[in-house]
Amino acid sequence: MNDIFFRSSDGLKLHATRAGHKSGLIPLVCLPGLTRSTRDFDPVVEKFAHLREVIAFDFRGRGKSDRAADPTSYSPQIECADTMDFLQSLDIQRFAVLGTSRGGIVGMMMAALYPDNVSGLFLNDIGCKIEAAGLKRIIGYVGKPVMFDNWNQAAQALQWSSVGFDNLSIENWISVAKLIFATDGSRVFTDHDPLLSVNLPSAEEIDKNGVPELWNFLPSFEGKPVSLLRGAGSDLLSRETVQRMQQEIQDLKAYEIAGRGHVPFLDEPESVQAITTWLSAVDSNQE
Repeated sequence: MNDIFFRSSDGLKLHATRAGHKSGLIPLVCLPGLTRSTRDFDPVVEKFAHLREVIAFDFRGRGKSDRAADPTSYSPQIECADTMDFLQSLDIQRFAVLGTSRGGIVGMMMAALYPDNVSGLFLNDIGCKIEAAGLKRIIGYVGKPVMFDNWNQAAQALQWSSVGFDNLSIENWISVAKLIFATDGSRVFTDHDPLLSVNLPSAEEIDKNGVPELWNFLPSFEGKPVSLLRGAGSDLLSRETVQRMQQEIQDLKAYEIAGRGHVPFLDEPESVQAITTWLSAVDSNQE
């Protein structure tokens, strides 16, 4: 797996990882959640990079990408533009998108704005309606830098703050913490710009105005393989939203992952099989 870097239109040095090789199969582009990084997709790289190119992005302000001087640029619209510019710099014209949470919102936007480029869409615990309770939980920690003395402390904090996860040992949570947090060798800390919170609504605003819904993206999904994972304990994506999306998108494949909340880790056997089935449909759709 190689690190690659790119300059955004406003001069930021943005980071991605690139694994696998050009095999003739559609490249897989992985977009992370709001505060997450390329490390979230290590299991995907392990399972699929022997077959095709797998490219994962650090959005601006996350991971190894530069922090933005203007925090209002932390928006799905700018992240979409950054991603498309980056892919064009790599001369990747057609690709499939696997998006986790915020990355799934960017993926839906890409499918709507660049339908000729996006060959398929896989959504990890995100849909056209975001539940207010889950969003309020997330905004409760974004923008609040934390630091831990060791991975065990970080894992315990994750275990305490996560909702809907079952049957995970502290060793499991340590493995998850190493995907989410960064370390300088002596401390463990958040791996995103605290100013990510600038564009997020407050809990009071959510109570007053609700959460914008994304149903207008659905027509752009027609004719593309689309799959969706939901953590059975997710507080961000409801079963009702999944059911409505299945009713409105022909052939959408939906899977529920037991013992997982927001978000499934993508290393579960059911998740791996769902991605495998979806990628097969993406490849077949090109023939």
